Amino acid sequence: MLSAVYLILVFTGQRWMQSRPRFNLRIPLFLWSFVLALFSIAGAVHTLPELYNGLVDNGWTYTLCDTSFYHGSTGFWAFVFTMSKAYELGDTLFIVLRRQPLIFLHYYHHVTVMMYSFYSYAEHVSSARWYIVMNYCIHSIMYTHYALRAVQIRVPSLVSMSVTSLQILQMVVGLIVTLDVLRTKLSGVECHQSYSNAFAAIIMFGSYLVLFGHFFYQRYASAAGKKPSVSNNNKVQDLSAEEVKKLH
Repeated sequence: MLSAVYLILVFTGQRWMQSRPRFNLRIPLFLWSFVLALFSIAGAVHTLPELYNGLVDNGWTYTLCDTSFYHGSTGFWAFVFTMSKAYELGDTLFIVLRRQPLIFLHYYHHVTVMMYSFYSYAEHVSSARWYIVMNYCIHSIMYTHYALRAVQIRVPSLVSMSVTSLQILQMVVGLIVTLDVLRTKLSGVECHQSYSNAFAAIIMFGSYLVLFGHFFYQRYASAAGKKPSVSNNNKVQDLSAEEVKKLH
C-alpha cells in the first residue's frame, strides 16, 4: 500500500512541478543526507562486528542460516534498518522538487527494496545478516558523498565511480549469498530462509546488477558519458550529482 501511494505521489508530483520553477533545497538535501549518513555509520558499527565474529567463530554457513542476528542490539538495528526503507522514500522528493531527471532505476529500487525488507523482516530471514550489513556499510559512504555534493563540495569523479562500483559489488555478493542458501537448503541443512524469499532475492539482486551495470557503463564507460560538451559543462556537473543520488 505504501509503495502504491509513493508511486502515485511521485508521478503526480512530477506533473505538478512541470509548470513551476525548480526548488534549490541544497541545505535541506544536505541535512537529509547527513542524517542518513550518520544513521548508516551507526548501523554499520553495530552490525558489522557480529557478522565478522560469526564468520571467524562459526563459519560461512552459520552467517547464512542462523537467526541470532535478530536478537540483542543487532536485532534493534535490523528493525530500524527495515523501517528506514520507508523513510528513504523521501529521497525522491528532492528529485521531484528540484526537477531533476527521474529514471526507472530510482523508484524501482526504492519500492522493491522496501517491500523485500518488510517481508524479510517478518520472516526473520537469516541471510539478511549479509544484506543489512552490506547496505549499512555502503550507505555510510554513499550518503556522506551525497551530503558533500549537496553543499557543492567538489568530490573527485573517482569517488562517484567507486560508490556505483560498491553498489554493483553489493548485488554480486547478494546473489552469491542467496544462491548458496539455496544450495545449503537443497543439501538438507536447515537454513532460515524460505524458497520463495530466496527466489525473490535472486530476482531483485539480479535486476539491480543489470540496471546498475547499465548505469555504470552509460555514466563512466561510454564515450557519451565520459565526454560532456563544454557549453553544457555546468549543467552536466550539477546533474551528475543528482544522477548518482538517484541510484542509492
